[in-house]
Amino acid sequence: MVGLKPSDVPPPLGVKMASAGAAACIADIVTFPLDTAKVRLQIQGEKKAVEGIRYRGVFGTISTMIRTEGPKSLYNGLVAGLQRQLCFASIRIGLYDNVKNFYTGGKDNPGVLVRILAGCTTGAMAVSFAQPTDVVKVRFQAQMNLDGVARRYNGTMQAYKHIFQNEGLRGLWKGTLPNITRNALVNCTELVTYDLIKEAILKHNLLSDNLPCHFVSAFGAGFVTTVIASPVDVVKTRYMNSPPGQYKSAINCAWTMMTKEGPTAFYKGFVPSFLRLGSWNIVMFVSFEQIKRAMMVTKKRVLTETPLDVAQ
Repeated sequence: MVGLKPSDVPPPLGVKMASAGAAACIADIVTFPLDTAKVRLQIQGEKKAVEGIRYRGVFGTISTMIRTEGPKSLYNGLVAGLQRQLCFASIRIGLYDNVKNFYTGGKDNPGVLVRILAGCTTGAMAVSFAQPTDVVKVRFQAQMNLDGVARRYNGTMQAYKHIFQNEGLRGLWKGTLPNITRNALVNCTELVTYDLIKEAILKHNLLSDNLPCHFVSAFGAGFVTTVIASPVDVVKTRYMNSPPGQYKSAINCAWTMMTKEGPTAFYKGFVPSFLRLGSWNIVMFVSFEQIKRAMMVTKKRVLTETPLDVAQ
């Protein structure tokens, strides 16, 4: 078997939440440049570009950013991104199984609708709690590190303070509705698709419950999620990055995009979105499964060794 064996005992809630937060942080560190490129491509067109700078494709965007702003620019907003994942992923992923069991009353083999409901529930809960970290992350990723171009924020804590002082609590929770919509879609699609693909693979004995199985399931989940969530993701990014007064609401932002740029605007940055979501899902789910199992092995070892230590 490739990787650690599944635990005989279901992992408790604390293990699942800690594993999900840690795995999501690992995935963010690995894939953050792709996410930054996606944000730059999504906001391109909403305001005048800096003279001579235009982004073309995900790798072209990354290359342009390195050339004009330096390699550190690819990790703009990483601190806020990690803060976001610690709050966000531990809730939306860590609570998923428990919420699913709550809706079914603990019955095995829940239906697709129950899984979707559980995914939407934990996704909405996570956004409601972690939205300020997402606002700061997006704004950091959008700002350019160029001479002569004013920076909106110089640090994560300064960004939280500045947004609160100038835009109030509403500024920190700006875009909550489109983000709840987006993350309810992402979460239920991501987790339900991963769940169903993994179950089908194991049911038909195509692979055992190990790394290759997790890889295939995560890749499929990433692709399906990108197709469904990309339009909402673009609107969310545009709206959260906009200065006060540019858009009246998320719906107004979507309508402005449609009328000024056409329907293709909603799939701007699709390739980096897929590269990012696909790779993020692979790293996250593989890490999540292994961290969860490693924690259960450690817990079992500690529990079995404790009586001996007491006896001595």
